[in-house]
Amino acid sequence: MTISPATTERIGFAGLGTMGAHMAANLARAGFALTVWNRTAGRADDLVELGATEVATAAALGAAADIVVTCLTDSPQVEAVLFGEDGLAQGLAPGSLVIDCSTISPTKVTEFAARLGERGVSLIDAPVTGGSEGARLATLSILVGGEPSDVARAQGVLAAMGRSITHLGAVGAGQWAKAINQVILAGTYLGVAEGVVLALKAGLDAQQVIDALAGGAAGSWVLANRAGRMIEDDYPLGFKIELHRKDLGIGLELAKSVGAVLPVAALAATFEDGVIAEGHGSDDNAALARPIRRLSGL
Repeated sequence: MTISPATTERIGFAGLGTMGAHMAANLARAGFALTVWNRTAGRADDLVELGATEVATAAALGAAADIVVTCLTDSPQVEAVLFGEDGLAQGLAPGSLVIDCSTISPTKVTEFAARLGERGVSLIDAPVTGGSEGARLATLSILVGGEPSDVARAQGVLAAMGRSITHLGAVGAGQWAKAINQVILAGTYLGVAEGVVLALKAGLDAQQVIDALAGGAAGSWVLANRAGRMIEDDYPLGFKIELHRKDLGIGLELAKSVGAVLPVAALAATFEDGVIAEGHGSDDNAALARPIRRLSGL
């Protein structure tokens, strides 16, 4: 992938996990002046080989960058990295911009934006969807909330990490959209799992059935990319089911706050709780098929 940087600003990246490492690598390959930091050491070697500079603290990352991308697990981690001891806020100069690609509560991201704003630092929320494949291939869909001028400033960085970038409104709007995405995915995973199990119980070639359905009304990303794992009952990591459960919890809380009833999402959450309790929380989210298979005697 070759992309000419749309900005000469210095870019920082915090959070080199399954998603973040790929996203940061795409920024490096695109030619941005990139500095990286991760809470756990030893994750930046490949990025250094691509030309990135590694620093020892989040504060040092903030001091080395004009725009910082964060991709972290949950609200407590984002808060600690932003405002904790040696946190980003200690290094960020007024006029800096934070692009938070974590999936967290809209309420929390709005709070973080206000706290940074007191320091003259802007924040946009930009959660992503598309899984580890999308992160690796820079084909993520990025759901953005923030001031128009801040979103415009971030465009070059976002374009190096994703294919679809949608500005949905003020800070927090991106997180609302991501919660909706995870609610929809919960139902899709359940539906695909049930279809796979029905094909297997009928004695059909389940993969042949899936291939036949992929071009019709039942077609979806989950059907195309995760049905095979459900057929084989093998769930190598793409997106941890425990992280989807965290995201789904945000969606269910938001639904409660506005009076929306989400029975399918609630059922998926119950199944996911069981999968996690059985020790499979680090499996791919397709492991939602485990209880459907077991209940059907597979």
